[in-house]
Amino acid sequence: MSNEIWRWSAVDLASRIRFREVSCEEAVASCLHRLDQVNPQINAVVDVLAAQAMQAAALADAALARGEAAGPLHGVPVTVKVNVDLEGYATTNGVGAYRDALACADSPVVANLRKAGAIVIGRTNTPAFSMRWFTDNDLHGRTVNPWNPERTPGGSSGGAAAAVAAGIGPLAHGNDQGGSIRYPAYACGVPGLRPSLGRVPAFNPSQAKERTLGMQISSVQGPLARQVADLRLGLAAMAAPDPRDPWWVPAPLEGSVRFPVRVAVCSELPGYAVSPAVAGAVRQAAHWLEQAGCTIEEVAPPRLREAADLWLALTLSEAGAGVRQAVEQDGDKPMRKAFASMNAHAPQLGLTQYMAALSQRSTLLREWQAFLARYPLLLLPVSWQPPFPVDADQKGDDAMRWILDAQSPMLATAILGLPGLSVPTGLVDGVPMGVQLVAGRFQEALCLAGGEAIEARASCEVPVDPRRAGQ
Repeated sequence: MSNEIWRWSAVDLASRIRFREVSCEEAVASCLHRLDQVNPQINAVVDVLAAQAMQAAALADAALARGEAAGPLHGVPVTVKVNVDLEGYATTNGVGAYRDALACADSPVVANLRKAGAIVIGRTNTPAFSMRWFTDNDLHGRTVNPWNPERTPGGSSGGAAAAVAAGIGPLAHGNDQGGSIRYPAYACGVPGLRPSLGRVPAFNPSQAKERTLGMQISSVQGPLARQVADLRLGLAAMAAPDPRDPWWVPAPLEGSVRFPVRVAVCSELPGYAVSPAVAGAVRQAAHWLEQAGCTIEEVAPPRLREAADLWLALTLSEAGAGVRQAVEQDGDKPMRKAFASMNAHAPQLGLTQYMAALSQRSTLLREWQAFLARYPLLLLPVSWQPPFPVDADQKGDDAMRWILDAQSPMLATAILGLPGLSVPTGLVDGVPMGVQLVAGRFQEALCLAGGEAIEARASCEVPVDPRRAGQ
């Protein structure tokens, strides 16, 4: 049995550990064994913390033996991304120059996972500066999509998504500023949740200065897993309060959510090239939600392109406040090339224009909130295109324009601080396909309820064996 524990969900594993049906040491050992089997093929985990994890598991078992209360994730193996602080380890963010940047304390999301009883077994890969939808860097190397090595595993949480898809722990930490949870989840065929701004506390004690405002209001921490129910469990653990984040809000996790609901469906939008496979996945998911009792209506959200363009303008204009210099000085060649191509399509805002852009965000969010009051759930693509071929962002400025257009459903919701769930719908020609569910602020529970309705009817089995990918 112990050799198969790595297949269990976080919910099942936490329950069986709590009732002493399996030990924490057995759970961690099984997931580490799976890591040894598959990680050499995909390079998802770049820091393996085997000795530390087994020591923590022994302490967790001893606590249970003493009759101490078990946290919601007691003994559950998890991974965390290398761009958040884990005390005593380098927060490299995929950058060679930061290989010795040791963290003096845990970030809030890591601290919350540990408080819930989770055991960190490894740290997952990210592109340099976590700023590409392709997970590769000169320091840690390339992460491979376990389904298809010719497709990106997504970014920036590509290591996290590939790890859970391949069975390296049932739950992974990621973060999302412009799709960095939702896109890797989509590319690797697993569920991934971008929470609302203010839901999960965030801060890196190692950071030299505060992030710029646009990044603060668009970047969030969240979970990836193989089952939607595990996302709910992971979110509850991650969302515990921490005074270090001034954006954190003590909003109820469940609230008065009622499902089924009225759902707005947007499978295509004028001005965007849409893959037939993507549009088909949205229509199929709409049918499944209708089967679950939802009322379905084809209607587009307000001014999606404007919101996506606003993300690009604010993100790249703020880059001049420090990120641009760091990328030029310390970024690897692919990062510098991708960053230059993004800048080719981004207006550089002066102070007056920057202030106007922030004001425009309020206007757009007000319109979206009114829309989501009428349609509590929005179903649309994660990306207008299937997961990109590896290094598609290295093909020049025109290719980057195509990528930015494809990613607009994620960029628009990120700049507005709204929650979004990426949920798989199945495989198309051996490539994962999925959809995105968006709800109002702090309505993650509604996204998860819709995701479970889709998950119950979809057929995208995970974990996948990367040793057989492409065969």
